[in-house]
Amino acid sequence: MLYDAYEFQRTMLSAASAWANLGAQWLQNPLNPMSYSNMAPMMASGLDVFAHASASRGKPDFGFTQVEVDGRKVAVTEEIILRKPFGQLKRFRRRGITGQPKLLVVAPMSGHYATLLRGTVERLMPRHDVYITDWRDARLVPLEEGRFDLDDYIDYLVEFLETLGPGTHMLAVCQPSVPAYAAAALMAADNHPCRPKTLTMMGGPVDTREAPTAVNTVATQRPLAWFEQNVIHTVPVYYPGSGRRVYPGFLQLTGFMAMNLGNHLVSHWSMFKHLVEGDEESADATKAFYDEYRSVCDMTSEFYLQTIDQVFQRHLLPRGEFLHRGRPVDPGAIKDIGLLAIEGERDDISGIGQTKAALTLATALPAKKKKYLLAERVGHYGIFNGRRWREKIAPVVDDWIAAHDG
Repeated sequence: MLYDAYEFQRTMLSAASAWANLGAQWLQNPLNPMSYSNMAPMMASGLDVFAHASASRGKPDFGFTQVEVDGRKVAVTEEIILRKPFGQLKRFRRRGITGQPKLLVVAPMSGHYATLLRGTVERLMPRHDVYITDWRDARLVPLEEGRFDLDDYIDYLVEFLETLGPGTHMLAVCQPSVPAYAAAALMAADNHPCRPKTLTMMGGPVDTREAPTAVNTVATQRPLAWFEQNVIHTVPVYYPGSGRRVYPGFLQLTGFMAMNLGNHLVSHWSMFKHLVEGDEESADATKAFYDEYRSVCDMTSEFYLQTIDQVFQRHLLPRGEFLHRGRPVDPGAIKDIGLLAIEGERDDISGIGQTKAALTLATALPAKKKKYLLAERVGHYGIFNGRRWREKIAPVVDDWIAAHDG
């Protein structure tokens, strides 16, 4: 019922958004005598903010057309390397550029699309042949395609690495640090020729017992049954995935918005003031952020509940009890994969030490193949997007991959 109620509300708000947008345009039209009044800019700006906040959003595009490599502009095209029911392996091909390290960017399956990492990919493209896990909205996957859980996630990563071949590097942002680490450990134990050369983990919940955050507290203060009863819902009949049990993206977004409600209110107030002052560039920057932030997708119930249970409540990986299809996952099997752990000093999602734990667990890996970076004055989102990512963090990633390539 909640999912249906949300869809009804979304439909109503979409109509209201369209009318508000028309009203804002009319109040700014020079042919309208009211546009010359003192109140017109404030009324138009208020309607503009409401129209943007209430508009419906689908899956965004990466939108890359070119990138600068070695001082020259080259064309970028997207191509699908491998299609799977719950996701696809996408490549950003740069015309005429060859010989650079292959890098698999593992996007989080946590309510947002892979385009959340647009800034991450853009900064990595000049020096790497970049691929990304483009996860599918679970409400669009028909029931006959089966389940998708944490074990399947790991299987997908192994298959993607096998598709790319030996010598590939892997970078996991936030939540996928755990399955990416598990995939690397399993492949290392098998001496798999396609195991990653390096694994970079950024703000990942490898051991959430370290510096627990509000997110960790929410996951541990209630039993697993509570999550199954209160946040899992059935996809309505008008979607291809009708009948599938999912954790809806709109609930995930509501939770994240509530965690930082004050900051979001300040951002929208600032956007309103920029519009009143005629500072369209600043207002557009805020709009661009929220266009991405509010674009959400569903994840399967089994993946979500298994992650809550095994990663956040029972901490199976750092306790040495994590299994993949009944097989123990042993980080001690990692002996030649370069591990880079990156954390943000102000991260309110994954606390300091949670990602660094991956280095400690890899007991057989030489110290020279381990590296840790604590990014100062950086929050969770800033680890992989924004100026500090581009100028302070990405160069470390570049150098780490270059040092272990070949």
